[in-house]
Amino acid sequence: MIKKILPLKFVSVAMLFFLTVNANQLLAQNQSSEELPSLKGKKILMVWGGWKGHEPEQFTYKLKPLLEKEGAIVTVSDSLGVYTNKKLMASVDLIIQAWTMGKISQEQEKGLLEAVRNGAGIAGVHGGLGDSFRDNTEYQFMVGGQWVAHPGGVIDYTVEITDRKDPVTRGIKNFNMHSEQYYMHVDPNVKVLATTTFNADHSEWIDGAVIPVAWKKTYGKGRVFYLSVGHVAKDFDVPEAMEILVRGVKWAGASKYLPQEEWVSPVYPGK
Repeated sequence: MIKKILPLKFVSVAMLFFLTVNANQLLAQNQSSEELPSLKGKKILMVWGGWKGHEPEQFTYKLKPLLEKEGAIVTVSDSLGVYTNKKLMASVDLIIQAWTMGKISQEQEKGLLEAVRNGAGIAGVHGGLGDSFRDNTEYQFMVGGQWVAHPGGVIDYTVEITDRKDPVTRGIKNFNMHSEQYYMHVDPNVKVLATTTFNADHSEWIDGAVIPVAWKKTYGKGRVFYLSVGHVAKDFDVPEAMEILVRGVKWAGASKYLPQEEWVSPVYPGK
């Protein structure tokens, strides 16, 4: 049998193609890992309390083992008084708060806001971050939104991924939830990662309204990550919900180590 020998130029082209494809794959893998910083060695403060209907304790201890598996050093507190511990607050890389419908003292709020302004990240879900202190507008300014309604209570709805390039949501498909669909007042400058669309089943005047579900922003030097799903802890049995949460936590925990991202894109056009 006579073997066909490919001309050298074809071999060279094929080899170049093979090397290019593999190099691009390796580059993509490296970029993916770099874009979501590691939690290894990061000091995380988890604070839970407030209205028990949102299962703040269960949520905290559902997430805590995952953070520790990633190498984070986790401290848990069930008191807002921890925010007045200046030494501790200056040392933390990230605060994860699960506290709904509470009252926070002026000193406690000052400690929290100063920590974030100085570079600590903050992350949270549902009412644990987005409906914590209804009387505190500066706190709401930091978060970037405030809950105002959940028409129909616990219902079926869809979370739509709107930013498919951001590492927090890249590769995640739209997913369904059976929970409270949060209607929120939202800062128009946040970077929206996912949304949900309301219908007329429970409030006809909001038919077709699109409200953010997940966003990123900054407050001073601190990174802020918010996700509106999570009425109860088992909501995070939905894989996509937990994946977005963990990725958002990783992103928010890097405030002190990475430069601020630039993304401001107002919903309402100005000058």
